[in-house]
Amino acid sequence: MSHTFTRRDILKGTTALAVGTTVFAEPLRAAPPPAEAITPQLIEAAKKEGKCSFYTAMDLQFAEQLGKAFEQKYPGISVKVERSGAERVFTRIAQEYQSNIAAVDVVNTADAAHVIVWKRNKWLAAYVPQDVAQQFDKAYYDADGFAVVTRILVSPIAYNTDLVKKEDAPRSFADLLDPKWAGKMVKAHPAYSGTIMNSTFQVARDLGWDYFEKLAKQRVLQVQSATDTPKKIALGERAVMVDGAGYLVIREKEAGKPVEVVYPTEGTPLATGPSAVFARAPNPNAARLFYNWMHGREGQQMIVDVARQYSAHKQTVEKPGVRRISEIKLMKEDPEGVEKNADEIKKRYAQIFRV
Repeated sequence: MSHTFTRRDILKGTTALAVGTTVFAEPLRAAPPPAEAITPQLIEAAKKEGKCSFYTAMDLQFAEQLGKAFEQKYPGISVKVERSGAERVFTRIAQEYQSNIAAVDVVNTADAAHVIVWKRNKWLAAYVPQDVAQQFDKAYYDADGFAVVTRILVSPIAYNTDLVKKEDAPRSFADLLDPKWAGKMVKAHPAYSGTIMNSTFQVARDLGWDYFEKLAKQRVLQVQSATDTPKKIALGERAVMVDGAGYLVIREKEAGKPVEVVYPTEGTPLATGPSAVFARAPNPNAARLFYNWMHGREGQQMIVDVARQYSAHKQTVEKPGVRRISEIKLMKEDPEGVEKNADEIKKRYAQIFRV
């Protein structure tokens, strides 16, 4: 019988786990390692390995596009994408490491709390790409060089414009409690999605768990991933999205689907999506090359243009008509709070929504 690992399990761990006191923002080292550019030597070493294993919570279509762009840039190196929800990625890596399996080269999650655990366990390699040191504010990369925020995600409300008139659309989380939305909403689950884990934590913190108790009475359709909810409203299966991948709503709208984003008046939940290179990466040079390229101008502009997410790279340019993140009232991200309370959040959520 398979075992579902909790963060508590992973922190208890076995001999592979080392308990520390550091968190994402607190340095362990005197300084991060020197920033490194992509060099001919790194490219050659990566080509000898020939592949990179990329575990990610990005939506599969974009993750594969990102991998293909890298493969075109560096022929002879393939990117094997292993996509799942962030919580599933986190659990999979824990299971592999506790079985002494080192299969992941580079990871991207939608939950910065995961980096706290991986860093504490000493599973990550310190590596700072040159563009990160030069083009990212320090708030967007680990002080010790163990992780970089690859993408910035928001989890707004959204609706189907064929089913909901603009003047009738909800403007706030409070509006979702109106009886007229009963049986018409869809929501993702924090036990699967890192974005939704952060969103649930922030809404519960700012509005109280009693908000979710009231919302549960609205007969909300529960799905797994933050990528599932935009699809449900785009297809007209539900009228309103309680939470989910805002970038996919934008992509659906640009594709001509009848959807619209709402940034709730209470604030929009935020989740940064960091990436890291694993210390036991089976393809360490290919891992560093892919990680370096992904955080360079080319990879980060793909985050903006193709994924329709936000980038911390100062040279990226937003498409016209998209609201800048600085123009959105955001809830405050708290990876340390999520890391400490994730198991309780999953348990309480499941009790309230009976899922």
